[in-house]
Formats: sequence, C-alpha cells, structure tokens
Amino acid sequence: MKHNLKITLILIGMFLITQLIGLFVVGVYSNHDIPYNMQPPKEIQPQKFCSFNNSYSEYFECIFNTLPGSIIFSFIIAIGIFIILTRLNAEAFIRVWFFLVTIIAIALALNAFLLKANIIYSSIISLIIALVLAYFKIYKRNLTIHNLTELIIYPGIAIILIPLLGVLGIIVLLLLISLYDIWAVWQSQFMQKMAKYQINNIKIFTGFFIPYADKEQKQKINLIKQKYKNKSESFIEQQFKKAKIKVHLAILGGGDIVFPIITAGVFYRFYSSIIPALIIVLFATLGLLYLFVFAKKGKFYPAMPFLTIAMYLGMIISWILMAIKVI
Repeated sequence: MKHNLKITLILIGMFLITQLIGLFVVGVYSNHDIPYNMQPPKEIQPQKFCSFNNSYSEYFECIFNTLPGSIIFSFIIAIGIFIILTRLNAEAFIRVWFFLVTIIAIALALNAFLLKANIIYSSIISLIIALVLAYFKIYKRNLTIHNLTELIIYPGIAIILIPLLGVLGIIVLLLLISLYDIWAVWQSQFMQKMAKYQINNIKIFTGFFIPYADKEQKQKINLIKQKYKNKSESFIEQQFKKAKIKVHLAILGGGDIVFPIITAGVFYRFYSSIIPALIIVLFATLGLLYLFVFAKKGKFYPAMPFLTIAMYLGMIISWILMAIKVI
C-alpha cells in the first residue's frame, strides 16, 4: 500500500466527494446558463443525440464532431506556456495565473449551490467568496483551505469543458490523456518535476495535498511546536529542517480528479440520467483505490491509465444496463 490506511481512506473520500459535487454542479447547470461568459455558444456544443435515420457517414460525423481537438490543443498550449514561465522563473506571474483560475473555478461551483438555494445575485456573491478563498489558498498557504477548495475547484473547471464533449470525445480524450500520463510519469518524469516545482518554488500544488508523519516524527514535530509556539511559521519550518524531520506526502494530481468528473458529467448530460454517471464515478473510485492499495511506497504512478480502464468498464456496464433496460 502506497500510504497507510487512514491517509488512503481520506484521499479516496475526498476524491469521491469531489465527484459527487461535480455531478451536482452538472445537474444545476443543465437548467441554468454558466455565468461569467463561460457558457459555450450553442453552435459549438456537441449534439445531444445523433439520429440513426441519417446515413452511416452522417451518423459517424455527428458522433465524431465531439472529438476534443480544441481541448487537446488548449491543453498542449497551457503546458507549453507553463514550461516557458518556469524557465523564466516567473513564479509571481504563475501565482497570479493560478489565483485567477482558482477564483473562476470556485465561483462557478459555489454559484451552483446558491442557484439551487434560489439566492439572488448568486454569481456576484460566489465571486466575492471565491476571491477570499483563493487569496488564502494561493498567498497564505493554508493547508485546510487548500484541500477544502480543491473539492469545488475541479467541478468548476469540469463544467466549462463538459458541454464541449460527447461520448466519443471523452473516450478518445481519456485514452490520449492516459498515454500522456504514462509518458510524463514513467518516461520523461515531467510530472514529478512539475509537482516538485509547484511545491518548492511556487508553494502551490494543483491537487489534494496531505503531509503526514509516523509516530516518532510526530513527537519531534509537537516538541518543536511547543518549544517555539510564539515564533513565526517560517521560523518553525526552519527548525523542522534543522531537526531533519521526514514528512511523507500523499498527493493526487488535479488532472486525476477532474477527468473523471468530466467523464461522468458527459454521460449525465448525454443520456439525461444520473445513473450512468454514478456508475462511472463508482468505477473510477474503485480504480483509484486499486492503485493506492497495490502501489508501492516511494514510487510514482500515473493514475490516469488506472482511472481510464476503470471508467471504460463503468461505461460498458452502463451500456449493458441500458441495453437490457435496467436503467
């Protein structure tokens, strides 16, 4: 097992909660426009249904127009810009970038909750709350706020992309992202480098971030905190380094969280039913649990291939149940 049972269950629980929040947000925005000019134009949204009455070529074209070419292109551009900024040591600019994205993502998710509660000026209120939370997350480095906001950031990001995709589109996207993840983790180790850069240089991590220590290290940490309880956090951190306290990190990257939400959301919208989406969420959670249980400590693993295989299985189960009219 990669982490101890307690930490594993916390990560799995946070992952599952985020997925369910994502489905809630999708459900709300199925009846409301996405605010802040984030609603995609109707002409570029994939058709909800493709009729068999058309020719096979027209039917295939209808399905294939959901291929996420623009999303893949945007993804490549974003990574390229990030790499250039790291080469230029533009940490301050990257923090601003993350700050703005965080505000929008949190506001979109919060707005769904306020819309459900029929609160007026929901988009304005959500934006103000998001601004405060993003400030403490990015610039004050509060660990609790970091992980709590991660629960709603990815539903906010997902709701922008879900309307642009159809079933075939998300199937292809998952395959391509999984291949990229394998290359980035096992071949080039780009993911590890990017994670270390975020944590050490920008002091930000895009994903769940849970530091933990064994009993002996916890005792050392408590002694230092008691001894220097009136000192600043930076001073206490220096004492931790001098004491050579070893802290383990349990992390789950943002991509591993958001793509299952997008997948479940696409199925939710396409089939106008939450059941296929819940099946995909269940299988994605089981796939992540499998990875955590069988992964070895100290080794890095690409999560997306495990999640993708699990979600493909969930899709197959959903299609079978729909074919026999169970759902």
